Amino acid sequence: MNGPILNRDGRRVGWLAIAVVAGVLVGLIAGPTLAGALAPAPTYPATAGAAGDETPEHTIAVVGSGKVTVVPDQATIRLGVVLERPTAKAARQAGAAAMTKVVAAIRKLGIEERDIATSSVSLGPIYDWRNNTQRIRAYQLTNIVTVTVRDLEKLGDVLDDGVTAGATSVEGITFDVADRNAAEAQAREAAVKDAKAKAETLATGVGVRITGVASMSESVSTPIWYDRQFAGAAVAEDAATPILAGSTDVTISVSVTFLIG
Repeated sequence: MNGPILNRDGRRVGWLAIAVVAGVLVGLIAGPTLAGALAPAPTYPATAGAAGDETPEHTIAVVGSGKVTVVPDQATIRLGVVLERPTAKAARQAGAAAMTKVVAAIRKLGIEERDIATSSVSLGPIYDWRNNTQRIRAYQLTNIVTVTVRDLEKLGDVLDDGVTAGATSVEGITFDVADRNAAEAQAREAAVKDAKAKAETLATGVGVRITGVASMSESVSTPIWYDRQFAGAAVAEDAATPILAGSTDVTISVSVTFLIG
């Protein structure tokens, strides 16, 4: 467009009028875009539990330990018969006869019926290999009873008389205390005192004070006495078997998290 712009009367239109018209057009086109850009940003509700909503608690975590030495007052002994016979029937009959004698000998020592219990009975074939062929050589029967001895002075007699009566297997002796609650209560009290003393020392050292307890848990160390293994050989009548119970420790640990301020 090289010539001048004329109106209806043939007069020239000035550049100012052209600029005004162009500005109106630009406003009509850009108006919606500018309105969106200049509008205030929408607001959204804060998300519950967002980081920084709560001030973290100040704590001291310690582990306390308490120990009580106990002497066992009862024992559990496992003994019985293990034998082989050519047939399953013969093995069962021989095992029944032998175990009857063993139990009778234990009862004579004053062991109550509630303290004598069958713990395992098994009967199965024993195989041999000959010329790459498997064959049954015999049948083995195992019958084991568990005897709880509440008078430890009788423990040696239970072992000796049981073996003399025909027991061929003594699997072990386990010692214990009839009432663990009393020992555990003492150990627990000592563990809590130990934890509190440690926490107070730490708090004093850094210039704070204990204001409460955030959490606490405990773990109990179960007493473990030795578990003796015996051979199945017969015991001579004049040679009593000495059995020493010894002692052990009941240990309780507590993990405590203290609040400080």
